[in-house]
Amino acid sequence: MNRGFQEVRKEFKKHGEAVTLPTRGSKYSAGYDFYSPERIVIPPFGKSDVIATDVKAYMQDGEVLILHIRSSVGIKRGLTLSNCTGVIDKDFYNNPDNDGNICFVLQNNTDKKQVVEKGERIMQGIFMPFLIADDDEATAERLGGIGSSGK
Repeated sequence: MNRGFQEVRKEFKKHGEAVTLPTRGSKYSAGYDFYSPERIVIPPFGKSDVIATDVKAYMQDGEVLILHIRSSVGIKRGLTLSNCTGVIDKDFYNNPDNDGNICFVLQNNTDKKQVVEKGERIMQGIFMPFLIADDDEATAERLGGIGSSGK
């Protein structure tokens, strides 16, 4: 297995049904489109709740999955990811807290309520290589889910 997506294990799922795994829109697309697992209503200048995709990503050493809002969603509807860019590390996969369930929060930057329908393509993930500094000495291992690598 090199890199890809899987559904999280049953005990970590937040939505009862099978999910649509991320897909590319064309053979030249860099990003894999993530589909909204539920209908999301975001008030003017507000945020959504934390939305679990029920999708996890696996990858090789030296790779990361970067998440961005889809251009059409950001430009046409004024929505952004609350953290601007999501960073999914290799060791987030299968972590004991949430099995690597990729989550997101949407920020509405407009004065109008925004609605994302279930099944709508909302963000895209791009697998990328990354580099390590010469003097890097990191040896800690992830022991949990979101925010756990700093503990």
